[in-house]
Amino acid sequence: ALRRLVGGTLMPRLSAIIIALNEAGNIADCLDTLSFCDERIVVDGGSTDATAQISQGKGARVMSHPFEGFGAQKGFALSLATGDWVLSIDADEEASFTLKNEIMQLLEADPPCVGYMLPRKTQFLGRWILHSGWYPDYVLRLFKRSAGHFTPALVHEKVEVDGPVGKLHNSLLHYSYPTLEDFTRRQDQYSTLGAMEMFEAGEPFRPSRLVFRPV
Repeated sequence: ALRRLVGGTLMPRLSAIIIALNEAGNIADCLDTLSFCDERIVVDGGSTDATAQISQGKGARVMSHPFEGFGAQKGFALSLATGDWVLSIDADEEASFTLKNEIMQLLEADPPCVGYMLPRKTQFLGRWILHSGWYPDYVLRLFKRSAGHFTPALVHEKVEVDGPVGKLHNSLLHYSYPTLEDFTRRQDQYSTLGAMEMFEAGEPFRPSRLVFRPV
């Protein structure tokens, strides 16, 4: 389905998909930066705060779905999308104004690729980290719905597409780790899910990793 823009230009529909759990402090700002999308879908993993209510108040379509891993949760969100193109974004991320314009211009011009990597800029304890491999942290987040899917990984899932992949120039803003407590909590969650994934894959424990991996 195509939507007609001012000036008579036909353009593919764009769906934004977000998975969230207790993101009342972030979800409103995230959704506000996605107002250019034709639909915004929030999949709530059982929040005990006002995440769902805030999302609904912002005009997003909200669906509740039990969390069974990041890959499965994002795959479920993708199954709800109806647009020709999909923008996958986390609740603590925002599309910059320049990124929004770049995406709109790209879709208007008939994209030559089926997926696009976005340079992600991350904030740590209130400061942008622009070194040590943190930026540009390219992530594939914009893709043609018919050509892409999420890997089923419990954590560190990614989008895979059937076709060529390009890169955009403007940043996806990642407001992550506002406090050390939040950083520790997330690392604990990610390491637990990663350990579960390794166990299910039959990967053995190697004591040497305790020495060399941290370094």
